[in-house]
Amino acid sequence: MLWPHKTPGIPDHLFECFPGIPLSKREVRLLLISALRFNANSILWDIGAGTGTIPVEIGLLCPESTIIAVERDEDVVKLIRNNCDRFGVKNVTIFESSAPECFDQLQPLPDRICIEGGRPIKNIVTEAWQFLKPEGRLIATASSLETLYLIAEGLASLQARNIEVVQSGVNRLETRGLHQVFAAVDPSFILSGEKF
Repeated sequence: MLWPHKTPGIPDHLFECFPGIPLSKREVRLLLISALRFNANSILWDIGAGTGTIPVEIGLLCPESTIIAVERDEDVVKLIRNNCDRFGVKNVTIFESSAPECFDQLQPLPDRICIEGGRPIKNIVTEAWQFLKPEGRLIATASSLETLYLIAEGLASLQARNIEVVQSGVNRLETRGLHQVFAAVDPSFILSGEKF
């Protein structure tokens, strides 16, 4: 078994990845998973699933859950499928389509939504919210100030409750030549809100 542990935090190098396709770094994934506040049988829509790290991590943690990974690019869909197969994750359905146009085709309805990308991001947030079950949680990531603003504006206009914003600041020890130095992982904002 590639990851025999019962905790999240799979090392990045264990995932298959393509150049240019985003991979949520391990430490950021831990924050994302924590922000989702997952239940054993939650239903997650992962919008802009990229490499598939979140579906894999949650699929392993909560094998009774239902995970729908949405990705628009055929090659990236294959990448997500490969990573699910690598880790033996069986509870992920991959939907090849663009958000938000595909939302009315996704079933079952979610009590958790993770938005890891897409344009126009504010529109994706507001459209996804309409499908989120009452008492559900929506989280979204931003790597730029503009995206942070648009997501925050979207959550505020939806009157989301208990809005939280966390910025990751992670440094990893790396060997460069003869020296070990701390290298920064690109910072990321994680926004979350609840629907009542």
